[in-house]
Order: sequence, then C-alpha cells, then structure tokens
Amino acid sequence: MSERPFSSGQTFWMKFVFPVFWISIFGLGTVGLFVGVFHDRDGGGAPEWMKWQFLAIWLLGSVFLCWSCGRLKKVRADSSAIYVSNYLTELRIPFNEIKDVTENRWIYMHPVTIHLRNASSFGSRVIFMPPVRYFSLWKSSPVVAELRQLAHRKDT
Repeated sequence: MSERPFSSGQTFWMKFVFPVFWISIFGLGTVGLFVGVFHDRDGGGAPEWMKWQFLAIWLLGSVFLCWSCGRLKKVRADSSAIYVSNYLTELRIPFNEIKDVTENRWIYMHPVTIHLRNASSFGSRVIFMPPVRYFSLWKSSPVVAELRQLAHRKDT
C-alpha cells in the first residue's frame, strides 16, 4: 500500500481557523450587545435576556469548538503504520496498536476515533476528521472500515 491520507484536507482549517474565526466574531457580537453597539428601530438597546443568552451561547460554543476541533489530528498511513500529527509532532503507530476504530455520525464532520492498545504521547485515542462526503450524511465513512481491516491484518 502506498502512502495515503485518512484525514480530510480541511483538518487544518477546522482545527485552527474555524474556531478562531467563530469565537472572535461571535465574541465581538456579544460584546457589542453589552456595550450598546446594536439598536432596534426605535434606538433602544438589546434586551437584557438577549445579552445573557448570547453570552451563554458564545461561552458554550467556544468550549465545544475548542473541545471538538482542537483535538483533531492529521492521519495518514503506509503499508506498515499510521502516522498521526498535531501539526507540531508526528508519531508512527503500528497497525497492531489499533484496538478499535469508531465514528460519531451525529456530529457533522463525522469524527473518527482510533482507540489504541497502549497510550501514545497523544493519549489512548486519536481523533480525526475523515474526508467530507456531502451526500452521505448518515453513512459510515469508508476510512473506518479500511482502518479496521488494517488493524486486524495478520502480518502486523
């Protein structure tokens, strides 16, 4: 097997760019509500409940984005192992270290989790975003089956 990527080409954008963009823009909008930048047709400010609602959504959304996007890794494989990168460090993990591969189809980007037999410097799980498949929202990504097959090969 020649070297092949398993993670999406959009991983960098989802890990670094999108969270910073969303947190910044939503945060500026929330601050704008509190300092009175936005007005209704009569010149009045935003209602108090709306300010606090936006603050809660901004905080919860920021935590969720940092949790879900910040832990994404870049994953590729060759004939002997997978290579996992956080864009600063890359690890080589042999296929026989893969215990299981699961996927969360409830989240839009369908994050795939590689469960390891022994913890690596990235922990006991590697989470990555598979290539986006626009018209297969509820179907499992083919990379899940492929990684499971590689993990259960007899020659590893």
